[in-house]
Amino acid sequence: MTAATLDLSGTPATPFHRLVRVELRKSYDTRAGFWLLAVIGLLVLAAEVIVLAVVTTQDEAIAFGDFIGTAAFLTSFLLPVLGIMVLTSEWSQRTAMVTFALEPRRPLVIGAKALVGVLLTLATVAVSIVIGLVCNLLYGLIEGHVDWTFGWSDFAAFLITQVLAMLGGFALAALFLNTPAAIVVFFVYKWVLPGLFALGAALMGWFEALRPWIDFQSAQEVIWNMSGTGTEWAQLVVSGIIWLGLPLGFGTWRVLRAEVK
Repeated sequence: MTAATLDLSGTPATPFHRLVRVELRKSYDTRAGFWLLAVIGLLVLAAEVIVLAVVTTQDEAIAFGDFIGTAAFLTSFLLPVLGIMVLTSEWSQRTAMVTFALEPRRPLVIGAKALVGVLLTLATVAVSIVIGLVCNLLYGLIEGHVDWTFGWSDFAAFLITQVLAMLGGFALAALFLNTPAAIVVFFVYKWVLPGLFALGAALMGWFEALRPWIDFQSAQEVIWNMSGTGTEWAQLVVSGIIWLGLPLGFGTWRVLRAEVK
């Protein structure tokens, strides 16, 4: 008598769009994920309202782009945390084994998580713009005049820098596969390294020449200008490879080979 077997060879593979939907739901279906998204929105709203209150009280001029700049400052260090949690939450909650058992093609899972991070970044940008628009309208009603200065180049720079910020967190998440470690390293990179770079450039002439090629945060200023020299764009690419490309590449390799427990 032949033993019964279960033949799955004819079962169709899970489509990528379904993986994206599942990962998107995971991003807000936990308390940590939900409250992180809520905090991002609430902080942007609170900051915009405070700016509106200050400029109207002091009778100062402000443009639409200034409201967006306030949002960009806040989201630049909140979105990387989002990118970290999109990837590391399963490893800390020990659900990665289930995910990779149901979908053993790990590159697709990583790609779906990265795409979810980008989609959430786009949603954050949209919410920030809407809040800034409302605040600018309120400013116009209060002051009697309004400045809508915010061009397409500014919008593109806002979008690109926010996506890069999220991907930076995502790269650290893949590298460490641990939420606290990735968050701590990110804040060291965000707040400590710029000061060390500035100190090194002030004390050592050779480091002053090297700094633009390894300081990814400063190199991103050319994105806002959109009229930088070829050298400045090259510095953005080189520093991006160092701080984004290499961690993301090595981290992805680690996820593909990591033993899931």
